[in-house]
Amino acid sequence: MPCPYLTGQTERNIFTELKQINSKNHHETLTRSGFRRSQKIIYRPSCPTCSSCVPIRIVAKQFSANRSERRIIKRNNELNVKFIEPIATKEHYHIFNSYQKIRHKEGEMASMKYQDFKDMVEISDVDTKLLEFRTELGILVAGCIVDRISDAYSAVYSYYDPKEQNRSLGNFMILWLTNEASKIGLSYVYLGYWIKNCNKMAYKTRYKPIEILGSTGWVNFDGNVFN
Repeated sequence: MPCPYLTGQTERNIFTELKQINSKNHHETLTRSGFRRSQKIIYRPSCPTCSSCVPIRIVAKQFSANRSERRIIKRNNELNVKFIEPIATKEHYHIFNSYQKIRHKEGEMASMKYQDFKDMVEISDVDTKLLEFRTELGILVAGCIVDRISDAYSAVYSYYDPKEQNRSLGNFMILWLTNEASKIGLSYVYLGYWIKNCNKMAYKTRYKPIEILGSTGWVNFDGNVFN
């Protein structure tokens, strides 16, 4: 199908189904190998003419927020954050749908109905939680579907209220998850794929230290060299 990130490219994925038997072990192994989960399917790009999608993860144990990131954290200090069971609600769908209409209006997910969102949140045979962010008044402003493996969190998909864009909630969710991972002794936070020439995906290298998956395994990324 047409690539959703790079104009003129065709997307092709290699994928397999996560079944209840051994799904945890397969999920862990494949996540470390650069795969991403969507419901009971776990996949990785395998495009014959393009290798722009690069698996990326934050080294949570070594992460230290810079000045800009500390400002984002301070700006959102009053938010109440907690993991809940992955059960979709109309409240979460409203935020998700608003986010899609404003931030990704040309993408396929902008047309997702409530049942589609419900399937995305609830269909999983692995350790999945829904992370929600609320104001002191209890108003939902953001959510993130998060998978847990033995040494890491994997941010499956995040969304936020576009009216709250001054909070930098996309960044804050990653910063919060990274801090939480470090606090409980996890090593990494998986962010999916970095695509250098796609503005919507290029931001992921701003978190330091960061690792990318290349032909020799996971390597530190310094912004200049990728082998």
